[in-house]
Amino acid sequence: MSVCSYGQEIAILKYGGGGDWYSNPTGLPNLIRFCNDNIATTIDPKPKTVEVGDISIYQYPFLHMTGHGNVFFTQEEAENLRTYLLAGGFLHIDDNYGMEPYLRRDLQKVFPDKNLEELGVDHPIFDQTYKFTQGLPKIHEHDGKRPQALGIVHEGRLILLFTFESDIGDGWEDPSVHNDPEEVRRKALQMGANIVAYAFKS
Repeated sequence: MSVCSYGQEIAILKYGGGGDWYSNPTGLPNLIRFCNDNIATTIDPKPKTVEVGDISIYQYPFLHMTGHGNVFFTQEEAENLRTYLLAGGFLHIDDNYGMEPYLRRDLQKVFPDKNLEELGVDHPIFDQTYKFTQGLPKIHEHDGKRPQALGIVHEGRLILLFTFESDIGDGWEDPSVHNDPEEVRRKALQMGANIVAYAFKS
């Protein structure tokens, strides 16, 4: 089974474990609007929601996942997600603060033979339409740690991106949600557009 190559669609990944997979509700629609306006995409403005174990994930070349807490994949869900990613799909996971230890644990079910590795600042995802010479931007501060872009690569292709200690998805939300300065929101949206551009090209 392969991921569809027609159209440009993004879906939100709904996962088990009790984590708030539905957080940042205005974020993804705002990013889609920004991409359609600035990087010539034609993405459906209303992202769909799909469950990890559902065969419908293969309809979407780009899945987005976020949350603050627990993440749990059944073995069947992990196998479905692994097959999707190896067949050409792309998953962006944005830690909204607190999901990282749970995610690492359950990614071992998806790829027991692969680990998250930090992307260098020379990775092409930082130099699509917008150039980020220092790598992933810091959007919100929590623990004084630097932002990290971590990934899983298969046969030279980045198939999974985990943005950590950045809160990039918060920067996509409506301005009234976090009251971020316009410059901060713009950096978040531009980096998000780079992620989308990379995923659709790869």
